[in-house]
Amino acid sequence: MARRPELLCGAAIVLGCAFLVALKVTCSRAKDVTMPAKLPVNFFSTRSPVIDLFRGQLDYADQLRQDSEIVLYFFYAPWCGQSIAAREEIEHVASRLSDQVLFVAVNCWWNQGKCRKQKHFFYFPVIHLYHRSFGPIEYKGPMSAVYIEKFVRRVMTPLLYISSRSKLLDFLSNYEPGVVGFFEFNASPQPPGYLTFFTSALHSLKKDYLGTIRFGVVTDKRVAEEISLVHSGSVYLHRHANTSLIYPKDIMNFTAENICKWALENREMLVRWLRPHGGKSLLLNNELKKGPALLIFIPYNPLAEIHPLLDEITKVALEYHKCNKSQAAEPHLQHLGDSDSPAFDSSVTDAHLKFSETFPIAKYPCCNTVVLPQWHSISRTHNVCELCVNQTLGVKPNKVHVPHCNFLEIEAALDSFYLQEHTFFQVISNTIECSNFLSFYSPFSYYTACCRTVNRHFLSFISSEKTIFQTPKVAFSSHGKKDNTQFSIPHIEDRNCFIPDLNISSTNITGLSCRTNKTLNLYLLDSNLFWIYAERLGASRSTHLKEFAAIVDLKEEVHYVLDQNQSLVGPTLENFIKNFSVLYSPLKRHLVDEPSVHFHEQHVVTEVTTKTFRQTVFLSAKNVLLLYYAQWCGFCASLNHIFIQLARLLPPDSFTVARIDVTRNDLPWEFMTDRLPTILFFPHQRKEQSVKFPEDFSVNLPNLLKFILHHSSLSSSEPCTKECLHKESVLQQGHISHLEREIRKLRSEIGALHQAHDQLEAQLSEARREEQRLQQQKHTLEKQHKTLQLHSEQLQATYDQKNQELLEMAEKLQELADASENLLKENALLRILVASRGGNLQSKDEIKESLQSEQTLPEDNDVSLSTATAASEEKRIDNIDTIETEHSSGNRTE
Repeated sequence: MARRPELLCGAAIVLGCAFLVALKVTCSRAKDVTMPAKLPVNFFSTRSPVIDLFRGQLDYADQLRQDSEIVLYFFYAPWCGQSIAAREEIEHVASRLSDQVLFVAVNCWWNQGKCRKQKHFFYFPVIHLYHRSFGPIEYKGPMSAVYIEKFVRRVMTPLLYISSRSKLLDFLSNYEPGVVGFFEFNASPQPPGYLTFFTSALHSLKKDYLGTIRFGVVTDKRVAEEISLVHSGSVYLHRHANTSLIYPKDIMNFTAENICKWALENREMLVRWLRPHGGKSLLLNNELKKGPALLIFIPYNPLAEIHPLLDEITKVALEYHKCNKSQAAEPHLQHLGDSDSPAFDSSVTDAHLKFSETFPIAKYPCCNTVVLPQWHSISRTHNVCELCVNQTLGVKPNKVHVPHCNFLEIEAALDSFYLQEHTFFQVISNTIECSNFLSFYSPFSYYTACCRTVNRHFLSFISSEKTIFQTPKVAFSSHGKKDNTQFSIPHIEDRNCFIPDLNISSTNITGLSCRTNKTLNLYLLDSNLFWIYAERLGASRSTHLKEFAAIVDLKEEVHYVLDQNQSLVGPTLENFIKNFSVLYSPLKRHLVDEPSVHFHEQHVVTEVTTKTFRQTVFLSAKNVLLLYYAQWCGFCASLNHIFIQLARLLPPDSFTVARIDVTRNDLPWEFMTDRLPTILFFPHQRKEQSVKFPEDFSVNLPNLLKFILHHSSLSSSEPCTKECLHKESVLQQGHISHLEREIRKLRSEIGALHQAHDQLEAQLSEARREEQRLQQQKHTLEKQHKTLQLHSEQLQATYDQKNQELLEMAEKLQELADASENLLKENALLRILVASRGGNLQSKDEIKESLQSEQTLPEDNDVSLSTATAASEEKRIDNIDTIETEHSSGNRTE
């Protein structure tokens, strides 16, 4: 019984430890386990000239910026592929400019860095430049070393110092807009307004990362007088095709923001660079919406000192936009470089004046070509009129060397013309009929319209250098005031044919943008970066010289490609532009063609592409049934088996079943469709009279056969001879025998289908029985599931009860452990007391022995002394026994 409390204590301790361990394991599983981010490492090499703050120390970067004049910040993310690709480009630029520019790279992705907490970029990498305290100037161009270095150099020297007239001419002859400021440095080191002008150049780079506006400064008064700058602090904006401007100080405050805004709003863009950034963007879409665009791809190096091809292209663009040939817009630069301009020379001017004297209507040849609609839906002729504005009546205008055409006058003339267009309709006429009618806006002007009819198949006359007006028969009718004019004034593309004495090159395009309704916007793209766009437009992938030009007309949904066998030079571009600008362009529309494809499983259906369309459909002697489809069209795919069966039924020597993917192949506009699928049938004798399968009929084999047989059996317009009848009968017999064979095949297939039907019925009955059996099993399993669920609930309740009992037992065990600990302490105390009592008993025996041995003492004294001693000892021992008895009984009571 003495060991029982110790056993209970040990058991309680073991159970408690086990319970604590189980509770700890359960709690640890409930916590989320997260792994801290790894510490960032160097993104750039330690030997790189770029300072790499890979922990995002943006405050330290700002400290470095205080000690440098030009600083480039490269914000990156270590995982970003674009950042990794741009790292080498930044190192290349830093190796060239590290002695002038401080390059700092900052990791803006680490979550504990200040850059991540203060900056919120939506993309990486990001490049910011600072010119002393001005900035940031964000660079958004291509991540190429040459482009980045060019932009950094522009930030380093935003102003170009112009010290002489020759440098001024070079500065103004550039295709980019130029802003020139005149400041005299005689009076003070920094004349008033110079820092403002300097800051405006930096503002321009901040707002236009392409750097299309160039800023220059002139300090010599004699050089400044060449561009009419007299007072110090004047600012001049040079424009090639329009009047150059001087900053209006009396209207606008002379601040950097105002100068930059004024220059950006009034700049002249003859040629614009397009640099798509590679992501989703509306850049090309927004530019192509403005009108027809000439896209020119050339290899371009921004750091090169000379660009011969670019200079030639800009020269063409300047001539194309030079509407005022008299250079009235640039009176101050005529003596600086007009000798190289390809404008009209004196002989040309004399010839023009001679022509004007011969034909009074040509004094102001402000003309526009108008094509009237067809007078009937079945008509194949057009009425083409040449509408010209004349101001030679009433008030004689001032003599000018070069005529000027006002678009407002043309618009008014068109309004008046369309109100009377019914008077110009002609059914068929080989003569040109000219008419004069008064203007509704001015009593001193009238309009002339010369019209004739043109057949549709005759619209390619331009390519043979003939015009519709080249005929000696000219009739003149009156709708207003008459004139003795015998010839109409041709449009720009036809003027050479009317003026034989006017010796103008066939490729001259001077001012053509202002004299045609199809004005082109010119764009440049670097073929080293964006050649993929050229390939999509039709450029060859195997070419070594990456030069390409294409005209894209988004409104007409066409584009034309310059032949890559021709070199991309000025005359070639001029011919390309002029051929597009004529009324009936001889340019051939470029059609995107799908690479040759082979369908081994569908060889009975011919796959047509853009290249094989004419050969397969028009030049074939067979009847052609053509299906228009697309890969994304689900209903088109469901018709494949019908067309395969149809191709097998029809005789291959007389019929061709074909299809064309309209998403991968371009078609002539007369055969385009806006609905898929579309089915066209081309009879072999009347290919131009194609027939469309009715949309309200379902597309199945019987309807297709009826449709084909109906339109292929129409009687020909020519009488049929006996031989023809014999051939027709033989052909019909062949068709009948072919159909009979097909009917026998169909009957055998029907028998096979019946057998398959019976087998399917048997399989369906078996499947139904299996389904019933599975349903029964399902019900049984559901019952078992409910029983198990109920049992699970009971077990859960039992588990909760046992768990509660276990907690109560744990509390009781804890109390037992405490009681056992107290018992152990009392047991030790009892042992001590027992040991002390044993010692007392031994000492009592020794005293008795000593009393007996001391007989020499008096007996009375001995007796009394021993008696008293014994009595006192017994009394002490009795007290001790009493205390122990009480303590023991107290423990038992507890």
